[in-house]
Amino acid sequence: EVGLVESGGGLVKAGGSLRLSCAASGFTLDGYAISWFRQAPGKQREEISCINTRDGTTVHADSVKGRFTISSDNAKNTVHLQMNSLKPEDTAVYYCTTSPICNWYGDYGYWGQGTQVTVSS
Repeated sequence: EVGLVESGGGLVKAGGSLRLSCAASGFTLDGYAISWFRQAPGKQREEISCINTRDGTTVHADSVKGRFTISSDNAKNTVHLQMNSLKPEDTAVYYCTTSPICNWYGDYGYWGQGTQVTVSS
C-alpha cells in the first residue's frame, strides 16, 4: 500500500529533543521532496521543513531554523526530523508528505497519519 508512516512523537519538557521518522511504504522515496508539516488544534497546517531527496538540499521555516534538522536515509526509505531545543509552541501533530520539489506551489501528495508532539513548560 502506498503511503507514509510517521513515528517518534511524544511528551518532552521545554529544551528537550525528539527525532521523528517518516517511512515510505509502497514507493521509493528517492526523487521526491518530503515535507514536514505541523498542525495545532484550531489552526491550519504549517510547513516547517522540507528536503529534496534527489540532491539533499533543505528548507526550514524561520520558526524552527537552527533548532530542527531534516535528513533523508535513502537506503532505509525514510526521512527524519531532528527536533532540538523544543518549545511549548512546537506542540502539534506532525505530518510528512510528498511533493515534486521543495517550495512547491501545487497540491501535495501522500500524507501520513501524523504523530503527536507535546512540549511542556
